[in-house]
Amino acid sequence: MANIMNAKDTVSASLAECYVTIDENRYNFMQAINLEAKIEKTKTEVPILGKTGKGNKSTGWKGTGNATFHYNTSIFRNLLKQYKEYGEDIYFDIQITNEDPTSAVGRQTVILKDCNMDGGILAKFDADGEYLDEDIDFTFEDFEIPETFKVLSGM
Repeated sequence: MANIMNAKDTVSASLAECYVTIDENRYNFMQAINLEAKIEKTKTEVPILGKTGKGNKSTGWKGTGNATFHYNTSIFRNLLKQYKEYGEDIYFDIQITNEDPTSAVGRQTVILKDCNMDGGILAKFDADGEYLDEDIDFTFEDFEIPETFKVLSGM
């Protein structure tokens, strides 16, 4: 019989923690609804003698992300205001930990370093809405993975 993954070893989407560190202040970012960070590799096409196709050589990377959170904090608006008034662009770190106690994979923690907002919402309302949320896009310049998921039995 083939090895198969147990359904209990999936990781619950909502069992996570998110912390944002700005200057010396660390915030439990419980307002977060979702967050996704990606690495996009920069590649250069390489001509190769004797082949009809070109190869691809990785030459760098760029980190980007987006997050949606409840519209109930002014922390990020204050960063935009500080940039507007003083020209000081504030960089911050975001730490995300995924841990589902039912899953055998354990926990994973990723720290996004030197994050920088692309922009943000200054004011918002929705007379027909149920609650307010907001999206931010950001870049990051480095990352760490101090905790990684365990390899499942059978892999």
